[in-house]
Amino acid sequence: MKTAIYEENVLELIKTALNKREEENLSPLAVSSSGCIRREYEEKRDFGYRQEFSLDVDRILYSLAYTRYIDKTQVFYLINNDHITHRVLHVQLVSKIARTIGRFLGLNEDLIEAISLGHDIGHTPFGHDGERFLSELCEESGIGYFLHNIQSVQFLDKVERKGKGWNLSLQTLDGILCHDGEIHNQRLQPERGKTFEKIGQEISIKKNDPVIKLIPMTLEGCVVRMADTISYIGRDIEDAIRLDVIKRSDLPAESVKVLGNTNGTIIYSLVTDVIKNSFQNIHVAFSPEVSEALRGLKAFNLEKIYLNPVIKKHTPRIRDLFRMLFERYICDLEKDNRESVIFINFLEDISEAYKANHRKEEIVRDFIAGMTDRYFLSQCPETMRPVNEAG
Repeated sequence: MKTAIYEENVLELIKTALNKREEENLSPLAVSSSGCIRREYEEKRDFGYRQEFSLDVDRILYSLAYTRYIDKTQVFYLINNDHITHRVLHVQLVSKIARTIGRFLGLNEDLIEAISLGHDIGHTPFGHDGERFLSELCEESGIGYFLHNIQSVQFLDKVERKGKGWNLSLQTLDGILCHDGEIHNQRLQPERGKTFEKIGQEISIKKNDPVIKLIPMTLEGCVVRMADTISYIGRDIEDAIRLDVIKRSDLPAESVKVLGNTNGTIIYSLVTDVIKNSFQNIHVAFSPEVSEALRGLKAFNLEKIYLNPVIKKHTPRIRDLFRMLFERYICDLEKDNRESVIFINFLEDISEAYKANHRKEEIVRDFIAGMTDRYFLSQCPETMRPVNEAG
């Protein structure tokens, strides 16, 4: 018994020393572990010697939703090519890039990692196309637009652990909610002082008006938002070149002159620029020149890659399958069909609080949004499934 108590005390002393080192070495603009805010108080014994945001990382990493990243599409779906980026790789790249920036800016790398790993957990099968199709169905059903950043918070806060959620910190959930990597920003300055009530209001507003822009409450959240774009912009180009969708010579000359024409040079140019323009500042920013080069590259990617009809040939079929499954599961809930997979694989043993606080349309939304590409297709009639192509 004395040995166990001694070991516990040693671990607590180490944790105290780590917290002290944070406060001595981190930027005064960073969020220290002692500044972590949770909705529900937890005794120290519940998470032992781990620091607060490191605990968030572990909870996200071991969540069921994180496991499903492995078969979630990034941009290119129904392609037989093991070297094409999937969602699980994307979030790891975001984490690495964001932690690199955060280290040079003196920010909390645990908080950055937690936001990075959790930011895309709400993505549907089949990437942004799937997100758009599910959003159409949600809007028609009167539950607001579907947005993957809101759904990421929904999974981690309301669905995981059979509806109990992970009790993640306010700072982590806010960073996930506000990551909006598709929006172009030259500069981001945190909107500090948020509460759980505030981000709840932001979720409600955003569901009704997706155009509303949300700003993270921490510099760490701002860094992840910038890193999200840095991570995908060059990687998507490399994937598109690998699949013969574009050629490297197609890249806009103005952007190439500033950023380079490979994923490695693009990342290095963007990361270096962010560090230089953000060091010891109250904001995270690109220089005007680099920001414009990035804007040009994003416009190129949108036109030549994301909206390219060559990679959209299965889009109509996928849209029809989303509607078919959505309507099927609504019907199963209305008929209390306990043989349906929505009962067997989702609602079984889920908390009464979850069932009481969610409409049937919201339950179906959560079930479909959590599916991997492969599981989604397995629920569809075999004759209607689009076939994977060589890539």
